[in-house]
Amino acid sequence: MGIRSALSKPLARWIVQRQREWMFRPGEAQQHWFKKLVDEAKDTAFGRDHHFKDIHTYHDFRQAVPVRDYEDLKPYIERILAGESDILWKGKPLYLAKTSGTTSGTKYIPITKDSIPNHINSARDALLNYINETGNGAFLDQKLIFLSGSPELDQKAGINVGRLSGISNHHVPAYLRTNQMPSYETNVIEDWETKLERIIDETINQPMSLISGIPPWVQMYFDRIQARTGKKIKDVFPHFSLFVYGGVNFEPYRAKLYDSIGRKIDSIETYPASEGFIAFQDTQTEEGLLMTLNSGIFYEFVPAEDYFAKNPRRLTIEQVELGKNYAIIINNNAGLWGYSLGDTVKFVSRDPYRLVVSGRIKHFISAFGEHVIGEEVEKALQYAMERHPGTEVVEFTVAPMVAPAEGLPYHEWLIEFATPPANLEAFAQDIDDRLTKLNVYYDDLISGTILRTLKLTALPRGAFQQYMKSQGKLGGQNKVPRLANDRIIADGLREIAQKV
Repeated sequence: MGIRSALSKPLARWIVQRQREWMFRPGEAQQHWFKKLVDEAKDTAFGRDHHFKDIHTYHDFRQAVPVRDYEDLKPYIERILAGESDILWKGKPLYLAKTSGTTSGTKYIPITKDSIPNHINSARDALLNYINETGNGAFLDQKLIFLSGSPELDQKAGINVGRLSGISNHHVPAYLRTNQMPSYETNVIEDWETKLERIIDETINQPMSLISGIPPWVQMYFDRIQARTGKKIKDVFPHFSLFVYGGVNFEPYRAKLYDSIGRKIDSIETYPASEGFIAFQDTQTEEGLLMTLNSGIFYEFVPAEDYFAKNPRRLTIEQVELGKNYAIIINNNAGLWGYSLGDTVKFVSRDPYRLVVSGRIKHFISAFGEHVIGEEVEKALQYAMERHPGTEVVEFTVAPMVAPAEGLPYHEWLIEFATPPANLEAFAQDIDDRLTKLNVYYDDLISGTILRTLKLTALPRGAFQQYMKSQGKLGGQNKVPRLANDRIIADGLREIAQKV
């Protein structure tokens, strides 16, 4: 046993013991952060504009601070970019996390000295919970890789600017730096395909034990290694024992990823965002991710069906119910207030509070009032894959075809298969059958002959990669939306497919 793994076990026990102090007293933890956040921000520009000095209860807060998205917050961000201090939070942000918005263009999300521990400690605690539960810490003694964006930072108004994954790279604990890969010189390469080849050059002969990243980009890493070696990943990296991932639902990728590895290995799911590290998998035996309720964030939850109402209901953690979809709203010590993260979550446990990410509040198909959401399409696809063993999916997206050249409108599923089903028509029918059971409105439209059953378009290998490359979003933390209520992505993919 190496020194890192030996020392990790008492640390893991201590962290989990401290965690239990708040995870079973969630209301107290959240009330503490509510009061602390409002008090510490009362003298900021935002705090003065929203009368924080007069806020004493959560009811007062709801009255004073509306739910908002990035566009609503943008005037304050622009003041930060102009060099002003004490705007959303005390002083100036430590970083601005650069992220791509679907309607806002480039977004700059503040990360402060007070909020950076939420990002770093939550990632650490995910690993320590795993070590405490399983006793497996040996992966810390071998090589670790975090497939991420470039850690090279720009500056705006004297503030460091970069991708969240790149920013996080600067805060990897010193005791892990000596076995972290790839090298800084490789990690700063902007072109993803060039960077990937260099990463493989550096890692292929190393004792890799932990691999972390968004599943489709990890799969690309594995595919390139297999192309070079002709071997399963387990034979290239015999020490590989832990996969850490986040960003997308793992289920559509699971079969292909494990096939590439050649055996099942342990995994840890995380839920990080530029706005905050929301949750992480704290156990290998229970469903869902543990919410970070004592980490600088006060959460609110809007029932998904109320989200677009003029005055949507806003609930605290103690008011949520199991099995319902909620839009997640955060208030944090980076200065985000009433901020809609854009995700929907569903709670699977209240003791402690564990959730699953069910979709994106604005990623849906409702061209005819069906309001099909991400959770439903992922479940329908998973059902069809179970009915057709051996099918492996690389990536997929769904869009409406409102005005086809002939016949009724339909939903088009564009899927890139690693291994296609033997019977594509039966596979598509199984998806459609399952979706009608998951969404009563979709079922009504099908049975009422307003929509016809879905059309499945099988894309050639590499179509999604080429599409993302054409958009300047290949690699890093970028991902294709599962659903769109328009055909921008679908038509782009079709155009790419004709060239692949």
